Amino acid sequence: MIVTYYGKQFFKIQLGDRTIAYNPIGKDSKEKGSRFGADIVLSSLRHADFNGADQCAYGERQPFVISGPGEYEVGGIFIKGFGTDTTYDKDKKINTVFSVMFEGINLCFLGSLATADSLSREVKEGLGEIDVLFAPISGGDALNPADAHKLALALETKIVIPMDFEHAKGSLETFIKEAGANAETMEKFTFKKKDLEGKEGAVVVLKEA
Repeated sequence: MIVTYYGKQFFKIQLGDRTIAYNPIGKDSKEKGSRFGADIVLSSLRHADFNGADQCAYGERQPFVISGPGEYEVGGIFIKGFGTDTTYDKDKKINTVFSVMFEGINLCFLGSLATADSLSREVKEGLGEIDVLFAPISGGDALNPADAHKLALALETKIVIPMDFEHAKGSLETFIKEAGANAETMEKFTFKKKDLEGKEGAVVVLKEA
């Protein structure tokens, strides 16, 4: 599995010959986006910063788009979406937290989760045992660094990948300090299930591609 970061909350996940895009940046966003072909697009929030599925269509490759709560199965990839209340750009919205299960690896994407309390006990149970957690650390309408760290501990995730910190000065440094461990910084995160054994709350910081 290969994870690439494009800024904001935009990630590319490569699973063999298949590609998943998390929260691709739309063409109407003020944020800088990127284009590539994806098989599945997960959009956690109805906003131009996160719903650029059309940027992930390439030639005959038209992605299967999931933009809300529910349970889905796409070519052996199992996806659960859980709705949470949030506020973005001063508008109340539904943020979808996604759990993606592929070959025994469970990826949890929090999107623009407002507070740790937004995750009910039922949602936490539904997320299961998390291998890799994608967590916003910007503060404001989303989790701040301290709350993101506490939630990662509560969820007992093996790897935490912070996101949405480019415009929040000092948030990444604060998050790493809260985690109390030396974070690894890399261009891309490439791993297999066995590489996660023994990990507990390790931080992986990805450079923007």
